[in-house]
Amino acid sequence: MRSIRIKNMKKNIYVLAAMLIGVLLLGACNDYETYGEQKEKERDAIAQFIKDSAITVISETVFEQQNNTTDLSRNEFVRLNKSGVYMQIVRKGDGTPLEDGKSINLLCRFVEINIKQNTVYYNAYNYVFQEDKLNVQRSGSTYTASFVAGRMLEAYGASVPAGWLVAFNYLNIGRSTANLAKVRLIVPHSQGHSTASSNVYPYYYELTFQRER
Repeated sequence: MRSIRIKNMKKNIYVLAAMLIGVLLLGACNDYETYGEQKEKERDAIAQFIKDSAITVISETVFEQQNNTTDLSRNEFVRLNKSGVYMQIVRKGDGTPLEDGKSINLLCRFVEINIKQNTVYYNAYNYVFQEDKLNVQRSGSTYTASFVAGRMLEAYGASVPAGWLVAFNYLNIGRSTANLAKVRLIVPHSQGHSTASSNVYPYYYELTFQRER
């Protein structure tokens, strides 16, 4: 009789253990997000950011009809279909476009906002801006670039986010600080740096560029 009770107790323990494992596994499954779910949350975060910032989104067709400009009075951003980047040209800048077939060093000031986490990062030390340096190569309408020095290099490595590069087709970049080329960008994770791509985070940027003095 005693052996039967012991067997029943062991059986109950096994059943309880199995139920506990099932609950833990179910909780783990509920915590897990698929890539599709993460992308949906990213799209929602971008849409909310656009709404909260009172941004007017225009098409590439309208952008071209406006001579590749965005109307600042309407807070216009053009959505670039190929990359999914939203871009506002604040100033085209003095100087000339980056030369085809050449490699050029640029100085950049940036403000970066993680749209999902609402965190801010920028290249200032003791509240004084110090430019990041990046090397940019142009081949036709294709640009590649790497960070040479600065806070982006420290935080994310040498690779420049692809979303930054889309702006160079529309900017004139000189050495003068009087009228720096300036853009604002909303960059989805697929066009961002390593942290953006690995966590499916969208980022907002304000960027100025000038040629190395």
